Amino acid sequence: MAETMEKPAKVIESKEEEEEKEEEEEKSFEELGLDPRLIRALIKKGIDKPTPIQQVAIPLILEGKDVVARAKTGSGKTFAYLLPLLQKLFTDSVSKNKLAPSAFVLVPTRELSQQVYTEVSSLIELCRVQLKVVQLTSSMTASDLRAALVGPPNILVCTPACIPKCFSADVLQSASINSSLEILVLDEADLLLSYGYEDDIKAFTAHIPRRCQCLLMSATSSADVEKLKKLILHNPFILTLPEVGNIKDEVIPKNVQQFWISCSDRDKLLYILSLLKLDLVQKKVLVFTNTIDMGYRLKLFLEKFGIKSAVLNAELPQNSRLHILEEFNAGLFDYLIATDDSQTKEKEETNREGNAERRKSRKHAKQKLDSEFGVVRGIDFKNVHTVINFEMPESAAGYVHRIGRTGRAYSTGASVSLVSPDEMEIFEEIKSVLGDDENKDSNLISPFSLLSKNAVESLRYRAEDIAKSVTKVAVKEARFQDLKKEILNSEKLKAHFEVNPRDLDLLKHDKALSKKPPAPHLRDVPDYLLDPKTQEASKLVKLSRAAMGNNKSMRREGSRKKFRKSKDPLKTFSAEAPKRDRKGGIKSEGKDGDDSHKHKKKKSI
Repeated sequence: MAETMEKPAKVIESKEEEEEKEEEEEKSFEELGLDPRLIRALIKKGIDKPTPIQQVAIPLILEGKDVVARAKTGSGKTFAYLLPLLQKLFTDSVSKNKLAPSAFVLVPTRELSQQVYTEVSSLIELCRVQLKVVQLTSSMTASDLRAALVGPPNILVCTPACIPKCFSADVLQSASINSSLEILVLDEADLLLSYGYEDDIKAFTAHIPRRCQCLLMSATSSADVEKLKKLILHNPFILTLPEVGNIKDEVIPKNVQQFWISCSDRDKLLYILSLLKLDLVQKKVLVFTNTIDMGYRLKLFLEKFGIKSAVLNAELPQNSRLHILEEFNAGLFDYLIATDDSQTKEKEETNREGNAERRKSRKHAKQKLDSEFGVVRGIDFKNVHTVINFEMPESAAGYVHRIGRTGRAYSTGASVSLVSPDEMEIFEEIKSVLGDDENKDSNLISPFSLLSKNAVESLRYRAEDIAKSVTKVAVKEARFQDLKKEILNSEKLKAHFEVNPRDLDLLKHDKALSKKPPAPHLRDVPDYLLDPKTQEASKLVKLSRAAMGNNKSMRREGSRKKFRKSKDPLKTFSAEAPKRDRKGGIKSEGKDGDDSHKHKKKKSI
């Protein structure tokens, strides 16, 4: 009643009073009851205040409650459970000798497993405490699993597929888990069942002691989450953002602008070329496709216009995927084409035929998609300014997860979706889901007005001519070539890179796959093809990029200086480390004297 009576007064209320109220609602990490060591570690990481989900979840987890937390991607869910988990282990670690890990963190993908492991290791190191964390993968042998779990570690991070493997190898025993397990975390819970881990999780629930504290973290609510809740939790606290108490949070935050372009399937290549070539979107750009073939088709198409990009998909070896991510996050290239095949028939067919393929040959297994890879969720893309949906996802939840790759940790971002007539149905569904939020204005997907029809048509002839040359055969060859190259990078040179980590800078994942170099006249758009409106829009984007300090791409400037004449490690594989001069650079040794003389001459100039 009080709220309805005071509505007119709220309109008159000053901004200062509103700010004071917000400050009162926000709590510090000290007020949440966090250990001073963890607070110091967070300050060193540049984190000074908790996010809305952390403000509510941390006190409940510290009290030992079972919690189900639903909040958007990038809202701080990982630290919401890691911080209280570590604090509880600070006191429990010295209490008694354990026979199994005290905490299990189960995640749907290897990439998320790596991310969580890195964050836990970093916090433990900064806190200077004697805790051990281990990451397992389903590809590890029984001896590797046994070696990893010696001790045992305090925290185990893995996908659910690793647990039955540990039981069958007698590395973990039911009795030891029953006596030792204190906390179980299911991160990205809404994906665990859809990735095919239902049987693994059900088998594991029989070994979970009743006193064990269980936490479910999820970006969306679904039937799968409800199923897991009933399977594992006991009378949990349900935390759902948007809106926990007085703290509000949007499905897609206000700092992310959403746009859409209506075009035919055939014209999608033309429109993405216009967006990138006319500088109408901020870099770095993450482009989503639904199939691996389409990802390579898009890469080959953009190459012809001098636009370098890298491809990320479940077919590539894990080491290569991790290195591609590291390079993209470091800003060494601006465009990454990621295949979101989590909902496509391609992945379902691969899973169906998996058993038959294994029987036939080991060689076929190498080319299969990695079932523990997920590009939409569980990967920490850093400083992505623009997400482009080249192909629309098959659900509204998929759209939310894709857009969640930008605008992370309160930074600004934008998304552009290319919508064909066949995709209008799913687009309307996405709009209705986003329109259910109270703040409807913040979730509207607007038409992309910076790109004029004239600008698109001016590039049509060039785009259609090049699109014809990117045939199915060319895509197939490029896909095979890229896979072969990445397997070589991943396996044969693994030991070399461990000894010579700086040589990794020479491996470029955005290398051209086309057999012919791009035609020089296609690299730049001549002035006569540009209309005034597009030129003004491009200037605005460049100005805002400069204002954000994102004017220059890193683009391997450092590696060019250091490795001016150094050789490609793929061609000069050697057990010896390269010789270094006094300044720390790598000396180049040509096959004949002239080459080295030229190098010295250049240096002196």
